[in-house]
Amino acid sequence: MALPEQMVTLHSIVRDDKALELSLVHAPLPELQDGQVLVRVEASPINPSDMRPLLAMADVAQATKSETNDGLPAVIVPIPEQLFGASADRVGKPLTAGNEAAGVVVAPANSELLGRTVGIVGGAMYTQYRAVSTQQLLPYPEGVTARQGASWYVNPLTALGMVEYMRMDGHSAIVHTAAASQLGQMLVKICLAEGIGLVNIVRREEHVELLKGLGATHVLNSTSDDFDEQLGAAVAETKATVAFDATGGGTLAAQILVALEKGAVAGGAEMNAYGSTVFKQVYLYGGLNAREPLTFQPSWFQAGFNWSLGGFFLGNVLKRIGTDRTKELFGRVAAEINTTFKTTYTEEVSLEEMIQPESLQRFLAQATGSKFLVNPNKL
Repeated sequence: MALPEQMVTLHSIVRDDKALELSLVHAPLPELQDGQVLVRVEASPINPSDMRPLLAMADVAQATKSETNDGLPAVIVPIPEQLFGASADRVGKPLTAGNEAAGVVVAPANSELLGRTVGIVGGAMYTQYRAVSTQQLLPYPEGVTARQGASWYVNPLTALGMVEYMRMDGHSAIVHTAAASQLGQMLVKICLAEGIGLVNIVRREEHVELLKGLGATHVLNSTSDDFDEQLGAAVAETKATVAFDATGGGTLAAQILVALEKGAVAGGAEMNAYGSTVFKQVYLYGGLNAREPLTFQPSWFQAGFNWSLGGFFLGNVLKRIGTDRTKELFGRVAAEINTTFKTTYTEEVSLEEMIQPESLQRFLAQATGSKFLVNPNKL
């Protein structure tokens, strides 16, 4: 099949009038460099990590439809005055978005991958065609569709990276928040398969039932009156000493640190005047509650003096675990893309449908159980 001369891609531009413009634009197909293939993008998920580059903290409730000089769809979204400074360096600079995708290799004609469905990574995935190096793709077994393979990188590798960090740092069990997410469900399956203790924290009773239905043992509702007591008991039973927090604000990180300390003490840890000698770690990897400041309530003194609070970013994780181990994890994702790492979607949209004001509001809500898929070649 002959390739078109042009493609449609999505641009996100911050304007000097304190507004964001999301627009579809025509662009020439990428020219391939040595070692690259051209992929027709057929599925790209919308992840929470895509929201900041895509929306620049704009107020999507005030979005209005527009169009480009070429007559292509666009939307204009005001950026609140108090938030504009964070995106001021983006003024006038078109930015592309989309961390991961899947599609079919369509060029070059002599590629061994021609016609294969592959997962791809590297940003700028909200486009009809994407050139990537062979190091940026994951070939799928026969029969795997682009829809099934689109969410192969961000969630699966983050979940696997949590387990890698747990082992590398000498921990033996994990506490995880926002655990009913698609990533959280993957982590449940991984930990069950590998016999790893896991304490899951959610915010709704239906999410408790969801994870228990997957086989999870410890699933706690953070809105329960006795949540802190339940958390302490679960940590003591699993002997968890590391946590991964997707909320990024409020008191939950502090509550977890205190529970980790109490669990260590209950397990007979050596003590001194500054608490237990057991090292405890909480990693922040998301910002579901980031508009609230991190608050140490209860006081961090109750967690002792042997703990750390830090960030967890997938790019840094893969660098730390190394190229060889990363390749092994890629292989596991490919083999288990329809089991351990299966992702379900509530809606598939085209590029034009993606930038409708009502769509943007649904994406930004990030409701548990909602997952959106962009098909740039959907008509």
